Amino acid sequence: MWIADNWKEYEILDTSGGEKLERWGKYILIRPDPQVIWQTPKKDPAWKRFNGWYHRSSKGGGNWEFRELPEVWSVSYGQLTFGLKPFHFKHTGLFPEQAVNWDWCSERIRREIKSRPENSPFRVLNLFAYTGGATLAAAAAGAHVTHVDASKGMVSWARENAALSGLENAPIRWLVDDCMKFVERELRRGNTYDAVIMDPPSYGRGPKGELWKMEDNIYGFLQRAARLLSGNASFFLINSYTTGLAPSVLTYMLRTVLRERGGHTEASEIGLPVRDAGLILPCGASGRWYT
Repeated sequence: MWIADNWKEYEILDTSGGEKLERWGKYILIRPDPQVIWQTPKKDPAWKRFNGWYHRSSKGGGNWEFRELPEVWSVSYGQLTFGLKPFHFKHTGLFPEQAVNWDWCSERIRREIKSRPENSPFRVLNLFAYTGGATLAAAAAGAHVTHVDASKGMVSWARENAALSGLENAPIRWLVDDCMKFVERELRRGNTYDAVIMDPPSYGRGPKGELWKMEDNIYGFLQRAARLLSGNASFFLINSYTTGLAPSVLTYMLRTVLRERGGHTEASEIGLPVRDAGLILPCGASGRWYT
């Protein structure tokens, strides 16, 4: 398992009864997590002094209960800073487990840039880019990034995170667009990238009501996105929070799609440490192809 264990301003304190107890900076949140199927004693006193608790409804969705929690606050990871706010369906605008991938991408980008001629930009495409964690990590490492997400609100949030991180003038293209349609246009234009990152949703609908279901659509989309890799591409990263897409499935897809390029393929669960238990909470999976 790849573990995001370099956080200073975020940690999972405890887990029990379908919920996780988290510290985001100086604030304590309780949020539901479907992986937490165990019932262990809630001995940590932070369970009783939460600042925000998302109560899931048996009818779907849920609602927040707040105690002295600001509308917006921030946490940092290395040189990156992210604005947080509790919004619909338990989210805060950040998936901390992805830090393990930010570190991996950053290391590869820095290494590649050192080996390339000066003034030869390393171009990264980040699809389904959300609030910009991977975008900012790549830009901080020196890459030129194209950030694509269909939600105008998420792209605006990502730009705010860039400003918080001192990256407002970094070479980032901010695009509000349907990712599948953007990839098709880039293929027609003949544009290529040295790395592709994607974090597709498990389920969703396009701007015209087009149905996206991860298990049904991901392989064909992966094939098309892989065609955007340049001749000396460095890596391709795909994330999955869909239960049916185990690491072995991600490995199989990447190997079949990128077989002719050679390189290496690996996949694993990603996870976060749980302080009180001394164990790791699984938080999805990632697949990586790299040269």
